[in-house]
Amino acid sequence: MNFVIGVFDLFAYTIPGALYVAFFGYLGTKLHILTAASIGGVPTVVMVIVIVVLSFLLGYLAYPLGDAMERIVPRRRQRIPAEEFLRRMPAAQDRPYLKESPHLLLCALQLHDKDVAVDVTRLRASGLMVRNCAPPLLFGAIAAIVEIFAGKHPFVAAAVAVLLLAASLTLVSQGRKLGLWAGMKTLELCFWLPEIDEKLTAPQNDDASKTPATATSTQPPSTSPVTPPSR
Repeated sequence: MNFVIGVFDLFAYTIPGALYVAFFGYLGTKLHILTAASIGGVPTVVMVIVIVVLSFLLGYLAYPLGDAMERIVPRRRQRIPAEEFLRRMPAAQDRPYLKESPHLLLCALQLHDKDVAVDVTRLRASGLMVRNCAPPLLFGAIAAIVEIFAGKHPFVAAAVAVLLLAASLTLVSQGRKLGLWAGMKTLELCFWLPEIDEKLTAPQNDDASKTPATATSTQPPSTSPVTPPSR
């Protein structure tokens, strides 16, 4: 049996989950729940599998924390991919695809050329990974603050707390930037996608063509008698 982790799962869930595993491992060591004797008896292969599975599960369960932290941390400025794209490419001003959801446009790219869509998927996965790594670093900063008063090296703990807090806030900012790049990359690639505007506007044209003639006709119905055909 082959156990395969996709690139999106690896970046968006497993790597942030590994930071949660490291944080809980630190707490378990401090609380004397995990010891060298208890860990040393576990086979290496089993331990690797357990760490990978726990990393994926914790990253998936803690996904809302990254989303909440992104909403809580204030923004210096609001940057919308469509507006940034139009500022660089004014010729696309009247293109209908700019009004569509980026997720729908990504599906169109994947149907047209999966290799081209990989770049967008990689940027989205990297942005989610960076953003989701912020909460465990914030928890580490809180633990370091506790170590200032409860540990033996308060100055080291204070320096670690400052570094982890700064890194957590920076990761949220960088995650937003990568998300912006992913959105702009989607719009840039769809700009060259053949017939994308026609496909998006086709349902409206079809509905117009299906309108009954009686609904649009302004001529009154004919009242002349019908003459039977001659035999």
